[in-house]
Amino acid sequence: MAGIGFELRRLLRTQTYAGLLRAYGYAGIISSGPWVLSILTVMALGLLSLAQPRSAQPVGAFLVSVTYLVAVSMIVTGAVQLLFTRFVADRLYEKNRAAVLPNLIGLLGLMNLLAGAGGALAAATLFRGTPLPYRLEMFTGFVLLCDVWVVTIFLSGMKNYRAILACFAAGYGTVLGLGLALRGQGLVGLLGGFCLGQGVLLFSMLWLVLRDYPSDRLVAWDFFDRERTRRSLLGIGLLFNLAIWIDKFVFWYNPLTSAPMIGPLRVSPVYDLPLFLAYLSIVPGMAVFLVRMETDFVERYHAYYDAVCGGDTLAHIEALRAGMIDTARQGIYEIFKIQGITAAVLLLLAPALLRALGFSPLYVPLFDVDVIAVGVQLLLLAVLNTLFYLDRLRLALWLCALFAAGNLLLSLWSQRLGVAFFGYGYALSVSGTALVGLLALSAVLERLTYRTFMFQPGPASVIEGEASRRRVKLGDHANAVDET
Repeated sequence: MAGIGFELRRLLRTQTYAGLLRAYGYAGIISSGPWVLSILTVMALGLLSLAQPRSAQPVGAFLVSVTYLVAVSMIVTGAVQLLFTRFVADRLYEKNRAAVLPNLIGLLGLMNLLAGAGGALAAATLFRGTPLPYRLEMFTGFVLLCDVWVVTIFLSGMKNYRAILACFAAGYGTVLGLGLALRGQGLVGLLGGFCLGQGVLLFSMLWLVLRDYPSDRLVAWDFFDRERTRRSLLGIGLLFNLAIWIDKFVFWYNPLTSAPMIGPLRVSPVYDLPLFLAYLSIVPGMAVFLVRMETDFVERYHAYYDAVCGGDTLAHIEALRAGMIDTARQGIYEIFKIQGITAAVLLLLAPALLRALGFSPLYVPLFDVDVIAVGVQLLLLAVLNTLFYLDRLRLALWLCALFAAGNLLLSLWSQRLGVAFFGYGYALSVSGTALVGLLALSAVLERLTYRTFMFQPGPASVIEGEASRRRVKLGDHANAVDET
């Protein structure tokens, strides 16, 4: 998201409180993306719809249906999101913008085929006893959301943040407006408004992509080429999204912690409400993440590798590495500080906040645990993002696997211990993974220059010969490597 970050930083240069608030406000909305905005819009629509008599059951079924649509679509598309993000970034680095749009069309075609087949199979089997209009809307919503997650990849590279905000406003404004207009039709009306709003969001974002990435080709499949993609990103994207949702499925499909809602969909009232409210607290931290980690760190990163590729002196390369490390640490510290302040405020206001929303005070302990866990998850995201830039994909894959396995096992363990321990599985798994990730990232950064020069393709003799030929530019680099 560095493209947006650089544009937002212009607002920060105004050195006014208004510019500061605008920059971080835009950053929070854009970086949180359709996921958090979906939660806000759907919750608002649900609360407004509850004003009508006899609407509790349709609203509950609507909220659960949208939650499952978001969860499954994120997991399904997670396998290709990072892969395609890296593919697009590489093509833009090669100045080959014309290759972007046809490959997006190719990926959307493949995604629609897979999501359509899976959605049709689920509608025909798992949802057999539900009304036909509801099944059609679930199918449509699933395919649309899969496409939305793919197209949002491109929002990170676009600098026109006002146009992006306009897309979000159009899409979720449609969800809210049509949902309220059609709520008299019950579940079918609410879900129909959601699907139409997602369609508006998708096609408005596609219009931005078509405008910014013109091409004379219609469809391409270059992202299948092993030479042009990093296949480990498939596993990273899949495991990270699975890790985020796996504890929810554990509680949804345990009969002791859930109840049936509609068709095969179940709900866990004791677990779901505090967690989804806690996810809204991530917005301030995401704003800092976009402005600091995705902007300041990127600048330092490019300066370091430009010096390496340009044959700069070892002293200057090491100075740039130290600056990059300091920027990464400062960014993580600022995320920790802002998210910590947000968590502290919410922990103090939790009883009053839940009471104002009509929830039982019994939810407070779980809400407190979830607020802290969500903040730690943002730290983990910052660590993974830095590892992506440093091309340590295998390490990132292991961290995602650790998060997924830990969240599954510890969530099952928390269920056996009882209600007082609900949420601790998610909190402990993300905290442990974030700690391991911070330690691993620190080790990677300390040995970055050594790995940059020594772990290159080709025989060691060739590398040593090249280092010798470049001794004039790199100073005593060869001696430093020997000492390392």
